[in-house]
Amino acid sequence: MMTRREMILRTSAAALGLGVAGCTAMAGTAQSSTKKVLFFSKSSGFEHPVIKRKDGQPSFAETILAELGPKHGIEFTFSKDGSLFTPEYLAKFDAYYFYTTGNLTAPGTDNNPPMTPEGKAAFLEAIKQGKGFIGTHSATDTFHTNETAETDTKDRSARYQNYGDKADPYVQMIGAEFIIHGQQQRSKMRAVDSKFPGMKDRGPGFELTEEWYSLKDFAKNLHVLLVQETGGMTGEPYQRPAYPATWARKHGKGRVFYTSMGHREDVWTNPTFQEILFGGIAWAVGNVDADVTPNIDKVAPHCAELPPQTKPVSGAPKKSAKGPKKPA
Repeated sequence: MMTRREMILRTSAAALGLGVAGCTAMAGTAQSSTKKVLFFSKSSGFEHPVIKRKDGQPSFAETILAELGPKHGIEFTFSKDGSLFTPEYLAKFDAYYFYTTGNLTAPGTDNNPPMTPEGKAAFLEAIKQGKGFIGTHSATDTFHTNETAETDTKDRSARYQNYGDKADPYVQMIGAEFIIHGQQQRSKMRAVDSKFPGMKDRGPGFELTEEWYSLKDFAKNLHVLLVQETGGMTGEPYQRPAYPATWARKHGKGRVFYTSMGHREDVWTNPTFQEILFGGIAWAVGNVDADVTPNIDKVAPHCAELPPQTKPVSGAPKKSAKGPKKPA
């Protein structure tokens, strides 16, 4: 049953005018292969506009996913409630899709119920045991290594180093961690695997205007799909060699897919993004197979070189009565 703390796909579809009956019928035609995915969008840090609900209505991203899900054999459940993360609840889903920020064990910005440490551990263990994971954009701006809810926005110097096997377990699972971003701009994504689901028509790559994340602490077994070409980009966050921006990897028995895209509404409605996203989802839930042999050393050999440390673009320290604090 649907609770007040979550929205299932049929509710969001009705808001789009598709109707409950129509959505149920579409899902029923592919019942044997329909996969259940939890879309979790709690924001303990910055809350992105595309996942913000207004007046109890589904967010922009939830609306897009509710419309496209049935066409791809996916039934989404939408939630911002971290307290639901128990082994019993997690077992209901084939995969978990995060568009999150910050330390999710703290109420944080949106004040929705946080995960417990036990809930976080259960979620990571479920992926190790074979559940899928999908992350977009700020999913890498989540559970930062050596950061707490209190130190986030105050001292981000810890982000400017690679921790490897000492990184937060969540960072090790998703495959990298967000450092910083610069101003939104047009940049090139270099495509490196046309055989992966959703990548067939990407050619050598494409250009897109987006809020591009500068990332670090890349897992050694990344199968990179898109590489962030930094040549010609504006801003200190991109003063570094090319690095992975979209990838797939195995985490234990689980399948993990991540793309740094997804900040802007016009990206969410872009067919290129939608094809890449649902190709990644199809692979993560096990509807399709793909070769995910690690290729990071070949396609982004210098990705461990980090940009110069600079003040945060977003999440600046809060003002006090004495005026703003200087960022570290």
